[in-house]
Amino acid sequence: MSRRLPVVAVVGRPNVGKSTLFNRVLGERTAIVDNRPGVTRDRNFAQADWAGHEFFIVDTGGVIEGSDEPMDRHIRSQALTAVEEADLILFVVDGKAGIHPLDERLTEVLRDSGRPVLVVVNKVDNLPGDVAYHEFWGLGLGEPLPVSSISGLGSGDLLDRVVAAFPEDPGEAPADGALKVAVIGKPNAGKSSFVNRLFGEERVVVSEVPGTTRDPVDSRLRYHGRDVIFVDTAGLRRQSRISDSVEYYSSLRTARVIRDAEVCLVMVDAAEGLHQQDLKIMEAAWEAGCGVVVAVNKWDLVDKEDNPTPRIERELRARATLLQFVPITFISALTGQRVRGTLDLILRVAEERRRRIPTHEVNEVMEALFRHQPPPHSRGRPVKLRYATQADTAPPTFVIFSNIPDAIPDHYIRYLHNGFRKAWGFNGVPLRIRIRASTEGRTPA
Repeated sequence: MSRRLPVVAVVGRPNVGKSTLFNRVLGERTAIVDNRPGVTRDRNFAQADWAGHEFFIVDTGGVIEGSDEPMDRHIRSQALTAVEEADLILFVVDGKAGIHPLDERLTEVLRDSGRPVLVVVNKVDNLPGDVAYHEFWGLGLGEPLPVSSISGLGSGDLLDRVVAAFPEDPGEAPADGALKVAVIGKPNAGKSSFVNRLFGEERVVVSEVPGTTRDPVDSRLRYHGRDVIFVDTAGLRRQSRISDSVEYYSSLRTARVIRDAEVCLVMVDAAEGLHQQDLKIMEAAWEAGCGVVVAVNKWDLVDKEDNPTPRIERELRARATLLQFVPITFISALTGQRVRGTLDLILRVAEERRRRIPTHEVNEVMEALFRHQPPPHSRGRPVKLRYATQADTAPPTFVIFSNIPDAIPDHYIRYLHNGFRKAWGFNGVPLRIRIRASTEGRTPA
């Protein structure tokens, strides 16, 4: 079971370069960067990686203390919530402007929070000659770390310090072998009602108001000899529709739960149908390596006169490629219809996720696929698939060795992917294929 990813919050007053640093860490332009203060009004968060250490990084709006403007109060609230939620805080200051009175007021807030803080002195463009950043020792938060977010100067050293500051075990993964299932979906899709029906009691608050569930709620049961932990999460919305700090950080916690889960049960509202946000939720779970089961809830509200189940299932599967490989069930959390059967699907998907195929069988299937359809030649040279093996489970990951791995096109990898699924199923589970270089070994005849 993977550990809970730590959260790194980037805070500071306006126009010190927080979003530029955020983009630098991610290696892409995700946050809006502008010279005008206050451009970052909503929070951004994304998963980052440095030296094999994964974490969430959160970009916040600039804090403006003492202002009564509604937007300033909103941004200040967001940043202060970030302080409460973070495992580590990057306090960004302006190396060219020196210590600002607002920096000093923020220092008091950060010191009182009890969270570990790294002082990041941005806009230091002439290292190692520029030593003016030492002024920020005066904040009393420890060693100031100089960087230039625009050029990337000093960012590697900063990230080394970031990952070194993470706690030994930031996670809460169950150590007893329990299966962890995240119940996810848009607000008001019936996630809490499903959990309550499953357990036969009101484990979590159910309300007609979307977004009632703020924090993930764990509930444990034993089924067919297996301990299963259901985590009912806050509904995930598009970030542009997240209007308050509490709901924003609920979505961040949900993203962390998805990353920790083995199986994600995606709840879809039958009355509303499958929306783009439902697909994004599924893709997030799929990319995280989770098994996925789709439960179309509120099936009791659908007119059954024309037996719409096959038609709706076809329409759902046509919406995204991954839905070709995901079990779909139609339930009613209100009446209990197929709720218990959903548990059987979840356990089946969990078993598929940890299934291992013998190496000889992998090679037999690969060789049959190769003989039926060899990959295209590369500059007149035949591309050969020499050997294959399953390198990992959870999710199943296959490695194929080739004489010219870079010449194998994406459509041929999809062909292998579909062939492997036809042979072994892996229903509800992402299946990954890696192509590696090899100059010797078996070659399919």
